[in-house]
Amino acid sequence: MAMIWKFKYGHPFETEAVAEHIKETEEAPPLGTVSLQNGFRWRYELAKDDIVYGLGEAVRGINKRGHRYISHASDDPHHMESTQSLYGAHNFIVIAGEQNFGLFVDHPAKVTFDIGYTCSDILEISCQEADLYLYVIEGETPYEVVKQFRKIIGRSYIPPKFAFGFGQSRWGYRTKEDFRRVADGYRANHIPIDMLYMDIDYMQDFKDFTINGEEFGDFPAFVKEMKERNIRLIPIIDAGVKVEKGYPVYEEGVKNGYFCKREDGSDFVAAVWPGYTHFPDVINPEARRWFGDYYRTLTEQGIEGFWNDMNEPSIFYTPEGLEKFTELMRKFVDGKTDEVPPFYIKYVIMNLANNPKDYAAFYHQAGGQKIRHDKIHNLFGYNMTRAAGEAFERIAPEKRFLMFSRSSYIGMHRYGGIWTGDNKSWWSHILLNLKMMPSLNMCGFLYTGADLGGFGADTTRDLLLRWLALGVFTPLMRNHAALGTREQECYQFEGTEDFRHIIEVRYRLLPYLYSEYMKAALSDDLYFKPLAFEYPGDEMAAQVEDQLMLGSEIMIAPVYTQNARGRYVYLPEEMMFVKFMPDGTIYRKELAAGHHYVEIELNEVPLFIRAGKCIPVADAAESVERIDMGTLQLLGYKDAEYLLYEDDGVHKDYENPANRRLLTNR
Repeated sequence: MAMIWKFKYGHPFETEAVAEHIKETEEAPPLGTVSLQNGFRWRYELAKDDIVYGLGEAVRGINKRGHRYISHASDDPHHMESTQSLYGAHNFIVIAGEQNFGLFVDHPAKVTFDIGYTCSDILEISCQEADLYLYVIEGETPYEVVKQFRKIIGRSYIPPKFAFGFGQSRWGYRTKEDFRRVADGYRANHIPIDMLYMDIDYMQDFKDFTINGEEFGDFPAFVKEMKERNIRLIPIIDAGVKVEKGYPVYEEGVKNGYFCKREDGSDFVAAVWPGYTHFPDVINPEARRWFGDYYRTLTEQGIEGFWNDMNEPSIFYTPEGLEKFTELMRKFVDGKTDEVPPFYIKYVIMNLANNPKDYAAFYHQAGGQKIRHDKIHNLFGYNMTRAAGEAFERIAPEKRFLMFSRSSYIGMHRYGGIWTGDNKSWWSHILLNLKMMPSLNMCGFLYTGADLGGFGADTTRDLLLRWLALGVFTPLMRNHAALGTREQECYQFEGTEDFRHIIEVRYRLLPYLYSEYMKAALSDDLYFKPLAFEYPGDEMAAQVEDQLMLGSEIMIAPVYTQNARGRYVYLPEEMMFVKFMPDGTIYRKELAAGHHYVEIELNEVPLFIRAGKCIPVADAAESVERIDMGTLQLLGYKDAEYLLYEDDGVHKDYENPANRRLLTNR
């Protein structure tokens, strides 16, 4: 039986991360020790074999021991093993071992998790101000702890079914013809696709909720044209609103006081893509409603999905920061080099963007009070996406919209999914993608995925193929690349048939993947799990970090190493090794529990079916809408049963018994 305690310290900001009412407890936390000197500090002595799970979007392994993580939403496209903060801030951890319990630190400012970094057997959580809620959840197993946490934070976002198709994106598609060319490239090569993503160039001068009229005249007709080809256009919305007279979003925001303010009451200014911008005060419910209603300007033109970006919020520079840099450069130009050491100029340049002083220089309105941004920094992306989610309920309450975000905090999982931010075309980032998935699920984020092939740097054919083979299984499957990098649409490479085959496997498996996603969302469960959650008594399973359980039936073990022809896997029990072969056939071989080396070529997609289980597989299709459920066959062990979840993928009739049917593999 799980137990949940809620402890209040100081005067916490109400983040609304926890959806269920939990009564506050007056006594001391049952585990660890709390110190309120110089802020908040929770300390716990780890046993030798304790594993620490969680933290959602973070670097390194599934087991978080041995590193220091700082929960502070940060725009860092160059993240490596040494990185401490990423785009999301997810303050939930699970300690698994002699005692099984979870901790959620509901504090929207910077929080440090020192997990055996300073001292190998000490877990210490700290923040500068003791204004927070601490939730402690005890359970018999770490899996039970996670499910209890998932229950109290509320149901995870459910996207429309088309959002489980494959999508292509690139920063640099500027015209209708660019999008038509990409659509033609996929359709002519019969590579399945359901979405084309519109990065910042579709806007007029990078202004939110505008269309470049010269390049995208009669936009509704273009949206309709693409949809008739079973392709949805998914535009980006950025956090910054351009400062420009005559621009309605700017004019209305200024008039009604809906933008974040400086301390003197003037509108805060920061430079992002459009130049100088204001940030909508999405913490303020009135401003959030106002900003959210602007999504209607695009939904009325036929748009059914969005991605929110730059919402940490990212800052290129501020007028104040630029002025300081200009003063230094004047001294340098005037020959006063003794007053301006070269290393200091470098320091100032490097800190023009996302400077902590800038985050401490603007304010939000919350409950009639002014609150400094850095005190609630991690809530901005959450509430920007919440603005959209709440607006969709007003725009078309019976309909699902696609929505995912770059920055997030626990609670945002109810309004949208996330992608793991700007990554690189590095082999290490495939492995990082894999390891993030269960941690994000633990924090409520089920609709997740990475930029397949890598956003920055130049991808390679083998890197993209291997990454796509992992992306087959992630709910969000998007190939995305940066301006100036190699073109990485799947038809740009030799051997296009290999790319076609791998993406076809996604569509063949989609009835199963969608079914498992829906069952996980509707029962507050996980879609991806560490092996140890399914095999709690298996010490080896607890050490495996490059294989994941998906749903209740399969294990995935992608190849993530350059030039590899296969990989080693550990099977906690007998499993059926399955490979989807490039000729359309399916290879099957039952393997005993234990260690195996399995061969996996670049154009093969592997998975492992658990003993006594089966999964549904359909014929390939070029879009989600064209999947023929009449072709469904069961793959796996004879006489196994599978509970299929299937709905129309558009509406919200989730509890209808007709959505579930039991299938038997005869």
